[in-house]
Amino acid sequence: MLNERARILLKTLVERHIAEGQPVGSRSLARFSGLDLSPASIRNIMADLEEMGYIASPHTSAGRVPTPRGYRLFVDTLLTVRPLQHAEISQLEGQLQADSTQRLVNSASQLLAELTRFAGVVMTPRRRTFAFRHIEFLRLSGTRLLLIVVTPEGDVQNRILITDSPYTPAELVTAANFLNQHFAGMDIEDIRARLQADLQQLRQDMSALMTQAIEAGSAALQEHVDPVVITGEKNLLDVQELSSDMARLRRLFALFEQKTGFLRLLESTVRGHGVQIFIGGDSGLVPLDECSVVTAPYEVDGQVVGTVGVIGPTRMAYERVIPIVDVTAKLLSAALSHDAVRG
Repeated sequence: MLNERARILLKTLVERHIAEGQPVGSRSLARFSGLDLSPASIRNIMADLEEMGYIASPHTSAGRVPTPRGYRLFVDTLLTVRPLQHAEISQLEGQLQADSTQRLVNSASQLLAELTRFAGVVMTPRRRTFAFRHIEFLRLSGTRLLLIVVTPEGDVQNRILITDSPYTPAELVTAANFLNQHFAGMDIEDIRARLQADLQQLRQDMSALMTQAIEAGSAALQEHVDPVVITGEKNLLDVQELSSDMARLRRLFALFEQKTGFLRLLESTVRGHGVQIFIGGDSGLVPLDECSVVTAPYEVDGQVVGTVGVIGPTRMAYERVIPIVDVTAKLLSAALSHDAVRG
């Protein structure tokens, strides 16, 4: 446990380092901490903090910088978060307006990147079931059909079907009307349960077409959804701590491109509550050793379905980033739960 003077000095050191990007010396601490301490006393406390692993001394400077452990203590116990102003929240809310889930997710990721000048990341809501608002068939040639699926959120997906026999335009209209009338809005498991009984009244080949359409539509929607949307990666090129090591930067951008590691990290945060902060090695992803990830879960109709977050250097203005991530998650929850978005 740190005494009050050590906590104040550590808090001051982290804040000055975040603001200036330089190692912080005893003179700066004496000036900004508000403590009536001699330079010798400050140096002694700094030596203790360094021994405990909260700060470190770069070889080229007499000042100190926070370690990941120091940032962790700062974020967990010393940080004073500044809530967003009402005007800022209203501006955010105004920009999170869209007519489909995917466009809302893209907008949220872009907003996070623009407001923080780091990388914004959003885990797309997982489709646990397949449902459609509307289905159409378009005959291309012979036994090739184009299946057009409109989701409840308004997204449109296409899929090529190769059938065993050709169908006339009238037959395709009949099949589409039957599916739209009986199965629109239902999930795939319910549709499968009813297919057998409801399709007995149709010819066998028509039943096969409808079964194929439902399975293909489900597969198309599952494949289309990008599980993680990342925006603003290029902002990190302007961060000196990251851009100074090109090998590390390449590993980081490879992680952005692959996305699998981020998806595992974000999926683990879905089970948490409120804002979570991963500093350096906390994430378990080696390319993020010099980064912090601030995340918050978002909901649809009270059920957590994904996560929003910001990826940046460990030297980030946490008091600013945390409320941005928190409010964005809440506004995305509200927008996705609105009837207009769900169709």
